Amino acid sequence: MMKFVDRGEELGFLERKRDSNDAELIIIYGRRRVGKTSLLNKFLEEKKGMYFLGRLEPKEDSLKRLNNLLIESFNDTDLLRHPLRKWDDVFEYLADRSRKERTVLVLDEFPYIVERSPEILSVLQDKWDNRLKGTKVMIVLSGSSVSVMEQYALDQKSPIYGRRTGQWRINKLDPSYLPEFFPAYSIEDQISVYACLDTIPGYLVKFSCEKSVKENIIGSILSKGEFLYEEVSILLREEFRDPSNYSSIISTIAGGTTAHNEIYTRTGMDKSMLSKYLYVLENLGIIEKILPVTQAKKARLKTRGGMYRLKDNFFDYWFTFVYPNASRLELGGAQEVYAASRGEYDKYLSYKFERYITEILPHITTKYTQAGPWWHKEQEIDLVALNPQTKDILFAECKWKNEITPEKTIKELIGKAESVEWNNLQRKEEYALFAKSYTRKITEYEGKKVACYDLSDLEDILNKKKKRPDRTAGISNRA
Repeated sequence: MMKFVDRGEELGFLERKRDSNDAELIIIYGRRRVGKTSLLNKFLEEKKGMYFLGRLEPKEDSLKRLNNLLIESFNDTDLLRHPLRKWDDVFEYLADRSRKERTVLVLDEFPYIVERSPEILSVLQDKWDNRLKGTKVMIVLSGSSVSVMEQYALDQKSPIYGRRTGQWRINKLDPSYLPEFFPAYSIEDQISVYACLDTIPGYLVKFSCEKSVKENIIGSILSKGEFLYEEVSILLREEFRDPSNYSSIISTIAGGTTAHNEIYTRTGMDKSMLSKYLYVLENLGIIEKILPVTQAKKARLKTRGGMYRLKDNFFDYWFTFVYPNASRLELGGAQEVYAASRGEYDKYLSYKFERYITEILPHITTKYTQAGPWWHKEQEIDLVALNPQTKDILFAECKWKNEITPEKTIKELIGKAESVEWNNLQRKEEYALFAKSYTRKITEYEGKKVACYDLSDLEDILNKKKKRPDRTAGISNRA
C-alpha cells in the first residue's frame, strides 16, 4: 500500500465539499502514481462513502459490481431482485438516496468507465440538471490521464462542462517530505533521490532505505523488467495514441536543446505542430517554459523567447540515462550504464540541486513570492527571488560541491547582480550561497549581507520546520 504523506490541503478541500449542504460534482485528476487513490481512500476512511474503481470491462460487469457496492453500503437487498441495469438507473437511485442525507460516491479511473460506457457523460448531464443538483449527493470523478480527464470533465465540449462544483489537480509532494520516505538517508542521498524520482509517491516507495541510492537506481530504474524501467513509456502511451513525436521532443530537451528554434532544427518538425506538441507537454506538467524571473508577466505572455526544460525529474532522468542507453540496458547492462554515466550524473545532480533549493526556499525564508533562474546574454544566476511589494531581492548560487571558498563565488555573484534590471533604485538586496560544504562560512562581503548554507544547515531547517508552507501560496517561478 502506498505510504500516505502530506495532502492536508487536498483532504481539507474534499472535506469542505463533503460538509457542505449542496450537491457536489468534484473532479480530481493528476498524473499516474501521484497518490490520487491513496488520497481518496484516506478521505473515505471512517466516513460514510463509496469507492468504485473503473475497469476496462463490459458495461454490464461494471454495473454488476456497482450494484454489489450499493447493496453493501445501503443494506438494500431489494437490489438483488431488481438490479440497476443502466447508468440512468444508477443516478436515479443516488438521487433518491441523497434527498435527505449526504451520499458520497467516488468513481476512480473514470476514463475507463467512459471508454466502455460513453453514454455516461450525457446521462450524468441530464440527471445532474434534473435530479441530482437539488440533493445532498457528492460525486467525485477521478482519473490519471490528465488529457482525457480534461477532455471528459473540463473541456467546453464535454456534456458535463459547467456542472462541476470543484476540481483539484493533484501535484507532486513538497521535497521537505522526502525524509518521511527515507529517514535513514542523509540529505545528500535524499537530494539524489529527488533528482531521479522527483517527489512522486508511487515512485518513492519503489526505493528501499535498506539499499544505497546507487543500488536503488541500478535495481529499480536501470534493470529490465523492473516497475520503473518502462514507466515513462507506459505514461506516454496512456496519454498519446502515437507518442513518438512527443518522445523526440522530450529527448531533445533532456539533451540540452532548450530554445524553440533549436528544438525545431533538431527534431525537423513543422513549426506549428511543434508549438502544439510543446503546449500539450507543458499542460501535462512534463516540461515547462521559463524566462528570467525578473521579466514582467505581460512580457512573459508576449515573448517568443525563453527556454524549455523538463519539469518532471523522473522524465528528465529517464530520458537522460535510460532512453539513450536502451540497447545496452535490454541486454542487462544496468551496472555498465550506471558506471559509464557517473560523470554525467554528477553534472545532472548539480542542475537538480538548483531546482531543489528553489522548491524548498519557502522553508528557508517566507520573504519572497517569486523565484527562478536569471540570465542575460552570457551571464547567469542560479536563483533570484523577488518580492514585488516589498522590493526585496535575493541573489543566490547553488554549488553541488564540497569545500567551496565563498569569497570568490560571492564576488562573482555581486558582479552579475549589478546587471539585473529590477527596481534598481529601491530594491533591498540579499545574497546567499548553497553548497555541500565550505572551507569557511562568511556573513558579509564588502558590506553586503551574505548567508552560507551547507547540507547540514538545510537538514536542520527542514527537521525543525513544524508547519509546512501552503503550497498554493508559496513561491512561484513565474512572474
